[in-house]
Amino acid sequence: MNSAPIGIYDSGLGGLTVWREVRRALPGESLLYLGDGKNCPYGSRPREEIARLADQAVAALVARGCKMIVVACNTATAAAIDFLRGKYSSIPIVGMEPAVKPACLATKSRVVGVLATERSLDGELFRRTAARYGSGIEVVTAPGRGFVELVEEDREATPEAEACVRAAVAPMLDRGADQIVLGCTHYPFLLPVLRRVVADRGVGIIDPSPAVARRVVELLDRYGLRAAADHRPAYGFLTFADDAYRSRLEQKALASAL
Repeated sequence: MNSAPIGIYDSGLGGLTVWREVRRALPGESLLYLGDGKNCPYGSRPREEIARLADQAVAALVARGCKMIVVACNTATAAAIDFLRGKYSSIPIVGMEPAVKPACLATKSRVVGVLATERSLDGELFRRTAARYGSGIEVVTAPGRGFVELVEEDREATPEAEACVRAAVAPMLDRGADQIVLGCTHYPFLLPVLRRVVADRGVGIIDPSPAVARRVVELLDRYGLRAAADHRPAYGFLTFADDAYRSRLEQKALASAL
């Protein structure tokens, strides 16, 4: 038994989609969320800079006694997950896997769309996954330009958000994609818009957050890290930005958990 918190890290608000799923799967666990905020978005930053920022964030969570770290950021996972696992080898670290496999297994049209940041699409992890599971399947990729900024500014429900989503997914739909993968943890906040855009097209949208939560459960059990049965969970929020941003993290997390 281990009642220390699980640390969850993202460039900003996006990883709260993973926080929500981990909380649902493990209601008895304490969670400590770190949303960088100061340096968001990460999507077009150099790989070395992203790795440095990720190291800083994970170090902060480890210093606060977290028993496991979830890198709830596809861009940081693509840039730094191997480095982080090597440096912090004493604790389990869960990253974001590109959800290409379930999309390729589910597609009937043999065309799959992937929305992600530029850095994630350019990462070796994505290329390996696409090559392994995408044989005989056309994988159409597109960066979600403006998506992260829309979420960070609480503008998910605006006409501008719908225009951005339509522009990103139109080429995928034109090519016949019947599965669209969300390759950034900010993007599930745009699910209502995405569903409206693909309505009546028979398109499945794959959010990897529930699968990440299942992986967290699996590793807690494997390493005997579950909190004690009488543990009262606590939820903390950290940021490298200001206290106003920390308050936004907390408010958006609690709203998303309803």
